[in-house]
Amino acid sequence: MSLSGKKILIAISGGIAAYKIHFLIRDFVKKGAEIQVIMTPDAEHFVTKLSISTLSKNPVYSDFYSDNGTWNSHVEMALWADVMVVAPCTASTLSKMVHGLCDNLVIATYMSAKCPVFIAPAMDLDMYAHPSTTKNLELAESFGHHIIPAESGELASGLIGQGRMAEPETIAHSIEDFFDSKTKKTLAGKTVLITAGPTYEAIDPVRFIGNHSSGKMGFSLAEEAAKRGAKVILISGPSSQKINNTNVELHKVTSAKEMLSKVLEYYDTTDIGIASAAVADYAPKEVAKEKIKKNDENLTIELVKNPDILKTMGEKKTHQFLVGFALETQNEEENAKGKLEKKNLDMIVLNSLRDEGAGFKNDTNKIKIFTKTEKTEFDLKSKEDVAKDILDFVESQLLK
Repeated sequence: MSLSGKKILIAISGGIAAYKIHFLIRDFVKKGAEIQVIMTPDAEHFVTKLSISTLSKNPVYSDFYSDNGTWNSHVEMALWADVMVVAPCTASTLSKMVHGLCDNLVIATYMSAKCPVFIAPAMDLDMYAHPSTTKNLELAESFGHHIIPAESGELASGLIGQGRMAEPETIAHSIEDFFDSKTKKTLAGKTVLITAGPTYEAIDPVRFIGNHSSGKMGFSLAEEAAKRGAKVILISGPSSQKINNTNVELHKVTSAKEMLSKVLEYYDTTDIGIASAAVADYAPKEVAKEKIKKNDENLTIELVKNPDILKTMGEKKTHQFLVGFALETQNEEENAKGKLEKKNLDMIVLNSLRDEGAGFKNDTNKIKIFTKTEKTEFDLKSKEDVAKDILDFVESQLLK
């Protein structure tokens, strides 16, 4: 998910789990968020301002006054934030928060905040299970705060049990889910079928013909469509990408024939079809049953044409709005517009391998969108933001 433009204020208190915040900050920054970090004085025993400021790309404060004597306005920081994340939140900091004991910059900033507050407690198991901690967490929830429960596992004391701070990935997902819930459900009631990733065409049990597609663009589209309320059928070739939204039904395939079969299984009930997969155009005519051994002679493999999945979708189209993709290296616009016409598409997304930062394996993409009457160009963006642009464009076409 993209957190582009989101303002996240992280408050670190003095617990051993503070070291994990480096990973959380890096993840947030990678997803486009703006990060400000404040710390309790005790937190400086566990992490340094230098390491945190390097990752967050902003100064880090632990006192009301900076070393040069300037005032650090807790009010400005509190009002700046879209969300505040207190992680790790020790028993002491939690108690101060719910009882208003305002004796440091973190608590003063918290008490000035008008944004949603997320709390990731971290303490030893007996402290976490203590009735006062239970009561304080209940109080925090009664204030409308979001509690990210501590996890079970090995603790700093050597004991095993609940109390360790939730992993950075879990905290990040909680924040992302919060922002997702604010997304308008503009695709509610729609079924969106998306193909993603490469296909692998077997040569023998070990080798295959494939391409460099990671599937990231298709998975980003699936996540974004699901956020907008759609039921998403994601049919993916081999990919390491993951889906976190329960509105996405993921089907994994390997070859082009398998992908076509799965597409046809769901296509009749599809409202919007988005074919972002990089399907292999050819496959070996014969697949060797055993691994082909290397010898001194050249190897010749006869290739046959794979089924054209997008063309088949265009031929069978009745009510579906169909989106194709074109990755080109020459005559880009001409080839894309030709594909739009020949395959009976409603729109096509063009990206060029000649554009720096676009295409396979990148986290960014630069696209042009064509319909039969329009051409729209977009700047280089994260693939999450490109997914938003594509679906915004689809929605605008459906309203015509």
